[in-house]
Amino acid sequence: MHLSKNQFAAALSTRTNLQQAIVEASDRVRATLGSAADVAVVFIGSQYESQLDDVGPQLSKLLNVECVLGCTAEGVIAEGREIEDGTGVAVWAAKLPDAHITSFHLEFQRTPEGSAFVGWPDELVEEWQASDTLLLLADPYTFPADYLLERLNEDHPGCPVLGGMASGASRPGDNRLFVGQQMYSDGAVGWRVRDLSIQPVVSQGCRPIGDRLVVTAAERNVIKQLGGRPALEQLRRIFVELPTHEQAALQRGLHVGRVVSEYQDEFQMGDFLIRNVLGLDHESGSIAIGDFVRPGQTVQFHIRDEAAADGELRQLLVGQVESQPKAGLIFSCNGRGTRLFSQADHDAEAVKATLGDIPLVGFFAQGEIGPVGSANFLHGFTASLALFS
Repeated sequence: MHLSKNQFAAALSTRTNLQQAIVEASDRVRATLGSAADVAVVFIGSQYESQLDDVGPQLSKLLNVECVLGCTAEGVIAEGREIEDGTGVAVWAAKLPDAHITSFHLEFQRTPEGSAFVGWPDELVEEWQASDTLLLLADPYTFPADYLLERLNEDHPGCPVLGGMASGASRPGDNRLFVGQQMYSDGAVGWRVRDLSIQPVVSQGCRPIGDRLVVTAAERNVIKQLGGRPALEQLRRIFVELPTHEQAALQRGLHVGRVVSEYQDEFQMGDFLIRNVLGLDHESGSIAIGDFVRPGQTVQFHIRDEAAADGELRQLLVGQVESQPKAGLIFSCNGRGTRLFSQADHDAEAVKATLGDIPLVGFFAQGEIGPVGSANFLHGFTASLALFS
């Protein structure tokens, strides 16, 4: 259990009975806060799947909080621990007397006139403020989060969106999303947060190799030429110049970082949007990636391994966090944890080592949401943090 000036608290319970686990964790955060909280976030491990039928309406009652947000997850993070086997309930609560929070549940609908996101409350149809932040949890089977992010980037530029895709379900309809006293098995839920400082940190877990190159020929997601030469030829040139251990890392997983904003003289960690390499065409010399590219964009090859992921997260937490956070939420890819790191509890321990023992909860997501530059994206293998200061 954690304490931060009686404003934020977090707790973890691993009881096998879901209701008992929620009660235990919520009792502990209330004891820390000294009174009822204004808001609560709850992440429920996938091992409780058979106990979820009635938990939606009970959550706010058990937590004694009306404003609740949460989802089911493959694994949860709290109290410096990462419970990857799905047995755990993480509860985060806060007293935020000056903040304004608007809850919502969105659905994606296709109509003869086109597609639309429905469910926005009336007040979210109005103009947003530059300081607003969106916390978003979505079902990967029924909700195109990347499409929503494109719309939000256009309609509300500069508004950070942080969150993740619910995980732990093997088929549509098995994930659960919680908002207020309601529980849903599809769509997305979230909060629009106003009058509260939230710092985003997005660690994509990669480091650059070779030199930066300009895309000189491309079609959709296929890079044909880099710097006037076939893309694969440029990659081979970079590969032979790498030390042996980096050559091995490249063979295990190659990625391309696309500069998000070209209006910079220098590019540093956090300036690239990392996307997977999907395929190499040895005949044409082209490279297919998981993103649309166009001529004139600047890219750089990246590799991802344990050392790169550890170093980038710690560097960003030290270099990008402008003021000391009092609490945080973390959305970590389900490909991280012990699937990436040799030591358990890596991301939680890294936050604790750099920012102190703040109340932090999160979950292992099937896709993470966070800003790179001034735009929001859906990521993979990423740790996306919302830090409350």
